[in-house]
Amino acid sequence: MKYSDTIYGNFEIVEPVIIDLLETETMRRLKYVYSSGITGFVGLRKSSNRFEHSVGVMYLVKKYGGNLEEKIAALLHDVSHTAFSHVIDYVFNDHVQQEYHERKKEYFFEKTSLPEILQNYHLNWRDIIDEERYTLLEQPSPALCADRLDYFFRDSFGLGILNLTDIQVILDHLVTYEDRIVVNDKEVAIFISKKFIEVDDACWSNLQEVGLYELTAQAIQVAISTGKISEEDFWGTDDSLWMNLQAIDNNESLKDISKHTHFIFDHENPTFRVCTKIRTIDPDILFHGKLKKLSEIDCDYDSYRKQYIKRKEGLWPIRIVSKLNHNC
Repeated sequence: MKYSDTIYGNFEIVEPVIIDLLETETMRRLKYVYSSGITGFVGLRKSSNRFEHSVGVMYLVKKYGGNLEEKIAALLHDVSHTAFSHVIDYVFNDHVQQEYHERKKEYFFEKTSLPEILQNYHLNWRDIIDEERYTLLEQPSPALCADRLDYFFRDSFGLGILNLTDIQVILDHLVTYEDRIVVNDKEVAIFISKKFIEVDDACWSNLQEVGLYELTAQAIQVAISTGKISEEDFWGTDDSLWMNLQAIDNNESLKDISKHTHFIFDHENPTFRVCTKIRTIDPDILFHGKLKKLSEIDCDYDSYRKQYIKRKEGLWPIRIVSKLNHNC
């Protein structure tokens, strides 16, 4: 199978099991789930989809020496992601950890054709979904891993924060050490880390993005409480969930879910108060033959990262400034 990727270019996928998995309805659904949730859906910013991200993570695992099982785990790591992605975490007040799709992975996986396909290739699907087994694929934050790198590349490219040359330079300075992805150059590590924070500020924990996530979550909460939708509807597509929400009368939260809606911080008269996940990295560097975290060898970055987290953490008092009021 020939595959063309926005970030990594053209490459071939030759493993029969991976080709079979890519052709499943479960994987194809991810083409219609925006990685950036509601903000991608309403056109606030350009967004990749979960399918592109999943294949990209698999590519990185392969590039840095992962075996077949880890490549499969990488490809399937997001299959249980819901429509609107992390918006659903807001629905269940998991704003900071954002792990709804992880908690539901076994439940979702078992209902698909994926276990049977994996069994045909003598693979245990319960092993495949245990991401802690795969150290290239996943690492606890704030370390680097294939998953964290791929969504960083895609979102930074979409935002114009990194170009393809920048990304290639980063790829050239990542190496595998003790079954982990690490950086082999301090200056490149600083570059990656500061750009990662720039992307977080621009979208992952951006005021407008957080505001739209919360509004959409409120609309979904209303729909659930009135019995108009259920959790099973989450594993459709963005379009199908949006249509279900639009069909509900008197769902006030829907009227402001638009790329034209603006939000401001207002401590005195907030529409709501909400926290969110803050994404930063502190990559490991291969430094004189040993692994050191960037913060351990660069106190300026350590201070920079801590100050950023302090500025973003806690409850945000957010007031909606609708497009009509804004124009006035």
